[in-house]
Amino acid sequence: MNMDSVESGVLQFIMHIRNEMQTYPDFDAAPLEDQRAIVERIRKKWSQGGPRMRSTRNMTFDGSDHSLGIRIHYPEGESDHAAALIYIHGGGFTLFSNNTHDRLMREYAALGGFAVIGVDYPLSPEAKYPAALNAITELMLWLQSNAQSWGIDPARIAIGGDSAGGNLSFAVLMRLRDMDKHQIIRAILSNYGGFSPSISDASESRFGGPNSIMDRNEAEHYWRNYLRSQKDEVDPFAVPLLADLAGFPPVFLVIPELDLVAEHSFEMYDRLKAAGITADYKVYAGATHSFLEAMSVSDLARQGISDGAAFIKAHICG
Repeated sequence: MNMDSVESGVLQFIMHIRNEMQTYPDFDAAPLEDQRAIVERIRKKWSQGGPRMRSTRNMTFDGSDHSLGIRIHYPEGESDHAAALIYIHGGGFTLFSNNTHDRLMREYAALGGFAVIGVDYPLSPEAKYPAALNAITELMLWLQSNAQSWGIDPARIAIGGDSAGGNLSFAVLMRLRDMDKHQIIRAILSNYGGFSPSISDASESRFGGPNSIMDRNEAEHYWRNYLRSQKDEVDPFAVPLLADLAGFPPVFLVIPELDLVAEHSFEMYDRLKAAGITADYKVYAGATHSFLEAMSVSDLARQGISDGAAFIKAHICG
């Protein structure tokens, strides 16, 4: 990747992450819990600051097989019967948490005027597919009858996420659709979703070289963590690019220009339109994978968040 083409704020974010990672030369050999702790420390700077909330609640949702960590941000001025975005963080199904994405969620809440419910789901490889999908689906089914206990209007809920979180957002909708319970989700926001383990040679050549924030080896490592076997590579609930997309609500795809998996979003948009779904996308020139995390220094990231917030607001706050 030609770093001269990366927007200045995003480049600052990438260089900080890269420089911090170099202080952990044995990162790849470290135990997984240590790796997670390291990336949490490195990302901490980027999750701080930003808008203040009227209130924030942290709790646990106890599912039948796995518990979910729940963080709800209620923005200033929001009622006790709030519209809400369920937000599923990225991290290759393996890393990150509500903490690494805390400011991003607060930015959405403040800009859109809706609550944001962050979900800490069971991570891979300890909890391989479909553990996270099952747990989040169970949460959504519970919200249909119990959202008001959290001050949430069950008729005004959207779902979204970045990277792995985009994948899980689509898969949850598909699960609910097959139960005829998908009406609870009014819209889907996909931030550089990872919808398939397949990466073309052209994409690897252009966007996955030594200067990239994510290369093919890293992406393939995450998919190996997530999937149980090669059989899962043809399961549409694990690989949404293979899915029947009928019955989806409106979808907005945030696509970084310089992203290894941007091709997935373009293909997903084409498949959504072919299925008759209301879908739109925007390409952010000079953006890379994870660029929204650079919101404290990047105008481009702030624009991407604003666009996503406006999309969700239009579908759940009207």
